[in-house]
Amino acid sequence: MNQPEKASSASPSEKAAAAGAPGASAPKQPPALSPGPAPKPVVQPVSPPAARPAAQRPRDAPALSSEDAAIVARLREGHARVRKELAKVIVGQQEILDHLLVGLLCRGHILLLGVPGLGKTLMARTLARTLDLTFRRVQFTPDLMPSDITGTDVIKEDPSSGKYQLEFMPGPIFTNFLLADEINRTPPKTQAALLQAMQENEVSVGRTTYQLNPPFFVVATQNPIEMEGTYPLPEAQLDRFMFNLRVKYPTLDEEVRIVKQTTGTLVAEAGAVLKCDELLRLQELVRGVPVADDVVRYAARLVAASRPGESQPLDGIHKYISYGASPRASQYLILGGKGRAILTGRYHVDFADVREMAAPVIRHRLVLNFHARADGVDADTLIGRLLKTVPQEG
Repeated sequence: MNQPEKASSASPSEKAAAAGAPGASAPKQPPALSPGPAPKPVVQPVSPPAARPAAQRPRDAPALSSEDAAIVARLREGHARVRKELAKVIVGQQEILDHLLVGLLCRGHILLLGVPGLGKTLMARTLARTLDLTFRRVQFTPDLMPSDITGTDVIKEDPSSGKYQLEFMPGPIFTNFLLADEINRTPPKTQAALLQAMQENEVSVGRTTYQLNPPFFVVATQNPIEMEGTYPLPEAQLDRFMFNLRVKYPTLDEEVRIVKQTTGTLVAEAGAVLKCDELLRLQELVRGVPVADDVVRYAARLVAASRPGESQPLDGIHKYISYGASPRASQYLILGGKGRAILTGRYHVDFADVREMAAPVIRHRLVLNFHARADGVDADTLIGRLLKTVPQEG
């Protein structure tokens, strides 16, 4: 596929944002997806980018070529097929499922917060099945050791020579989709075993470093209610997660459907929609989505406004924050915006995409002080105030 001219004419600030993004690899030509018939989408089609009023598009947003339009349409059809398969097993939670898919397309990792029984594990396992990814689940416990995750060297005897040698036995981290269940129930030493894998896509055991086969995606779950005997994740590890998603209770009608669906004799199963190699090509395509300078500056100003002492004082916001978000938040705002834009059938990032990504990207990167606890102010409240205070143009 010919690379559109708009990607090669990106401004220096856009190139710097893409180059500094976590987990970014050397830029490649995003190849076209293999053609083939796809089931009819179950979601309503969105208007093509050309039909949108010019006032709603950011300045310098490039036009969409015919080849790019075909690829975006193909991805949108795949997204609809994935949602259809997930709906066979998961009732509701469409926003969470879409954010999981965006995180996977952007090569990020996700932290799920929710009380037990909301289907967090089922969502992760079902998504892995629809994308035909190898899936491993680790139940974190207080006695879990780092080697239980990464693997270890064992001594084995060579039958032919009778000599002993070390052989590496890989742990569950050597997979495409890793579910770290109740990650806050294991000591920091074991939690830290994930850091290198999440950031560098590699694992060091002894003197040897082993590469993880892409794609590598970590979904960690955490119970926000029962905190006794747990080990809260340090800020350094929280910052490695692209999204912090809060899984809410289902509505009454959704709960009725859940009960009917799970108490009968029929067991619903989701089928595979995309292959692993197709997913890798989609990840390259998402990173090639162009972003206007105005949108990049808005994301950076939004994150900078969360830092007390580093930006203009904001009443009702900085009073409650000890430390604001790092530049990694700006990177993930743009990456998440790219994923959301292309899933909705657009080949450029809008201000609305950045605003939609603000809460899941920033909420776990704000360190609140005692004033926030005393006044009952949480991170989502402060993010809402930031979105109202920081203008899009500036």
